[in-house]
Amino acid sequence: MTRRERVLSAIAHREPDKVPMDLGGMRSTGITALAYGRLKKYLGMSGGSIDVYDVIQQLAQPEDPILDFFDADVIDLGRAFLTAAEDWKDFVLPDGSPAKIPAFLKVESDGAGGYLARSEDGTVIGAMPKGAFYLTQTHYPLLEWDGKDLSILNRLTELMDKVTWAALPTAPGHKPLTPGHLAEIKRRAKRLYETTDFAIMAGFGGNLLEWGQFLCRNDQFLADLIENPRKTEALLDKLTEIHIANLEKFLDAVEGYVQIIQMGDDLGTQLAPQISPRMYRRFFKPRHKLIYERIRRRTGVHLFLHSCGAIAELLPDLIEVGVEIINPVQTSARGMEPDRLKREFGKDVTFWGGGCDTQRVLPHGTEKEIDEHVRRRIEILAPGGGFVFAQVHNIMPNVPPQNIVAMVEAAKTYRTRYEPSGP
Repeated sequence: MTRRERVLSAIAHREPDKVPMDLGGMRSTGITALAYGRLKKYLGMSGGSIDVYDVIQQLAQPEDPILDFFDADVIDLGRAFLTAAEDWKDFVLPDGSPAKIPAFLKVESDGAGGYLARSEDGTVIGAMPKGAFYLTQTHYPLLEWDGKDLSILNRLTELMDKVTWAALPTAPGHKPLTPGHLAEIKRRAKRLYETTDFAIMAGFGGNLLEWGQFLCRNDQFLADLIENPRKTEALLDKLTEIHIANLEKFLDAVEGYVQIIQMGDDLGTQLAPQISPRMYRRFFKPRHKLIYERIRRRTGVHLFLHSCGAIAELLPDLIEVGVEIINPVQTSARGMEPDRLKREFGKDVTFWGGGCDTQRVLPHGTEKEIDEHVRRRIEILAPGGGFVFAQVHNIMPNVPPQNIVAMVEAAKTYRTRYEPSGP
């Protein structure tokens, strides 16, 4: 099988020749820049560079030798952009290592060993103090909005710009896509499709709950769901309108070349959904359905949803609105035990992730423990297809490189040699 055929077989719930594998196919299956640099050194890879394509999460764009080491079957459409030397500028990682970040980002020193991020108009919208590993959002454009003056929503794309300084190079997610940008997306998607056999994933986003939190701040938006539903629904309706308008154009550009469209909305916490199933069904399910049905109407494009946390209670609703692939499969969260997920939902959804626990096992386990853990996960999730191997979330800076190697080698071994696990 080609890599593309392998992934499509798994999504179709047919067992491929071996379990597909992913590193960096989207922004939650990747590796942080600090861990990436240490891994390259451990593997004796001295060339290339550390290109931090997602500055908020400090994620490195995997180079071809690393994709080969991981036996990756998936590639992010975004890597077809930011391909020239002038697309990048110098950056220094928290451990002093040289790196690169996208040239269009307005990131500067804070004068105390850290960094500040600014929007196009100069507003400080993110901070990474000395000693921190990530940028934290600092500006919330609708924090003080009480919902009485709905005319502010006519400026929503302008306000969204203040928190999307690290927008995807393929799809900004909220700005109207120009004919020139769409033509470039189509050209690069076509080239990736014709010159590689990777399954191609295109990140779009289409977030609703998270956009409410980005704009209003997490605590305020969750309070608004209860205390100010008129304000909340007006904001969600406008977000839905913006997403649909861009998604239709985006799909016109990538259909036929891209196999997976990645959407996102983190609905869970470690212990439970952020909101009750009843609240999800009132505020978000109808709007998710409106957005997602645009994807489901397209031939050969599969709907991937990234949603962290304990979301088992919401999976029936997500499947109902058209989600085919769920990620990151946060198996350490309450109710997200892999055997339960496979038993109850394995016929209806593909699990993209869950292959290695990134909270406890990957950073703290021994190599033997990691090997056994990965073997068990593959035995549970692989039978009957519907599984793409990836660690639960991005590989964090504290993960020893030998543990990453242990995970990858175990996955390579057991992806072709597994037996269905017992009850």
